[in-house]
Amino acid sequence: MDSSLKGALKKAKRKQLLKIIITSIVVVLILLPVVYKTGNYFAAKNSTRLHEQLFLHNEIAQPNIQINSQVTSNSSMFGGNIITNRSKNINGYLVQWSTLTSSYDWIRIMIDHNELIPGFYRSDTGSYEYDKQTKNKVATFYHPSIKEYYDGIQNELSEVSQMENYVAEVGISFDQPYTLQEIQAKIPDNLNIVWLYMTSPIVDESKGPAGVQVYGFDPSDSPKEAYNSFIGALKNYDAYGNNETIQELINLNKNKQFDEVKISGVMLTGQTQNFKALENEDFIRGASVGATARIVPYIKPEK
Repeated sequence: MDSSLKGALKKAKRKQLLKIIITSIVVVLILLPVVYKTGNYFAAKNSTRLHEQLFLHNEIAQPNIQINSQVTSNSSMFGGNIITNRSKNINGYLVQWSTLTSSYDWIRIMIDHNELIPGFYRSDTGSYEYDKQTKNKVATFYHPSIKEYYDGIQNELSEVSQMENYVAEVGISFDQPYTLQEIQAKIPDNLNIVWLYMTSPIVDESKGPAGVQVYGFDPSDSPKEAYNSFIGALKNYDAYGNNETIQELINLNKNKQFDEVKISGVMLTGQTQNFKALENEDFIRGASVGATARIVPYIKPEK
């Protein structure tokens, strides 16, 4: 093959290579905005979905826990994090609660369940559940259908009522379900009913806490409206009907008027000495203290 033919072949190859390079650059330049726009679309969609799921979860399954702020962090076209700052209102005293760091990408949303599930401390003198970040004690609710718990059914009313100059929250579990009207007649006026315990999964709790989710809602100023919102939130949270406990709760109450709905327990807040009136009451199966705060002169308790 003579040198002129070789030169022509090399020149043709260079032209072809240059064409490929130019074509590739053009394709990349066209695809980059498409990929960027598509990535942002799916990331934004799952960011919105995660925000909604976090708010719904707090509404249906977080006893006396408020979301103070919820913001997107480290967001990009590939995903990001959502930071949820939370607290408890203990009779007018705000107590810090664990901060959630949940994440999302194009395909999935991942709620920070590690921080949602309480830690468990056990020693020779007893055991209790606690919030992993703040280390505050978490109140335990006792399901009426579960007969045996790992540390028995605790009633800590006498202990909490002896605390001087404190406010506290106490989870009260009933001997049987009651209507809200029946409950309000039993609870002293100087205590706040801040959360209604409806149900939780029925599991074996005899070996240790199973870390199951409790479900209920804040009755607020209008319990009937709060209940309707709770049922709506349950349906939205479990839109695909995969959560057996939620679906059982919905089906159990779908044909009932609110004044017929039965409640298995309440979260109460108040000054510690006001809990003394509930000691030795037959309708109380168990009473578990949660977060507490010392009373200071410059913050007046709500009750």
